[in-house]
Amino acid sequence: MGINDYIIESLELHLFFGRTMKEHSLFLEAGYTPAGADYAARAEHFKNEFERLLRQAVTLADGIISKRVLDSGEIATEFTRTAERQTEKLTGIAIDSSITDRELRLKCCRLDHSPEMYISVKNLNIIALRLIDGLISLKEETLSMVLHCQMFTMNYPLLIEHIIREAKLYRKYIRMLEESGTLSTESMKDIECFWNRIMMEHALFIRGLLDPTETELIQSADKFAEDYSDLLKSCQNAQDMAMTAGSRAETLKFRDFKTAGTKGIEGCQIRSLILPLLADHVLREANHFLRLLEG
Repeated sequence: MGINDYIIESLELHLFFGRTMKEHSLFLEAGYTPAGADYAARAEHFKNEFERLLRQAVTLADGIISKRVLDSGEIATEFTRTAERQTEKLTGIAIDSSITDRELRLKCCRLDHSPEMYISVKNLNIIALRLIDGLISLKEETLSMVLHCQMFTMNYPLLIEHIIREAKLYRKYIRMLEESGTLSTESMKDIECFWNRIMMEHALFIRGLLDPTETELIQSADKFAEDYSDLLKSCQNAQDMAMTAGSRAETLKFRDFKTAGTKGIEGCQIRSLILPLLADHVLREANHFLRLLEG
């Protein structure tokens, strides 16, 4: 593995997880009450900083990243632009949607990279590590305050734990790239166990954020949570074997459920506490998992 792998894997990582972190920051900001105004300001700071990082990643990634990632729907979907516009209006939190427009125009797949590109990507990784550490601290402090009844937020404690796990995975991957130049040492079993847990928790969040009158959707979300719980147990109990076929089949169904849900929320046809951008966010994560499962 060489410089090309380091550059491509770093940029693909930032395009997915950099956006994920900026949206986590937005969801935190939107969930604080006036009593948590200082925390909201910190979340706004990280949202702006991860937008800046994402802009740089998009600039560097054009013509670089793989077609598989471009086609996966993990960077942006057909719903992302509308979801951002609606969420900005609903929350009053500014979102730079020009980043999405640029992402949707990205091309692949040049393999000849200059030393200057390597230095730029390394600098981006260093910046990302600093930002991730800061955002993890904000998330962990928020979780501690909530669990000790010193703060109220509209975000479930489990959701905060969930976004801490994702941030720590991002940090782990950047460190792997800086130490070995590649992510290829990560086992499929570990990947599958992690993302089956994430999908299970998505189903639990969706169930809890739907209006009580959305009986059929709640029942569907419950079923997905149960199915992913079973997959997670199977994955954890396996020795060195991944359970890829079952995870892929379940995630294809869940991806379709999330797609329909994103359409329904953007079209104001589903009663819920789910922001349009949150619906699109969890859809992109399903797309990311499916791409990983395809190897």
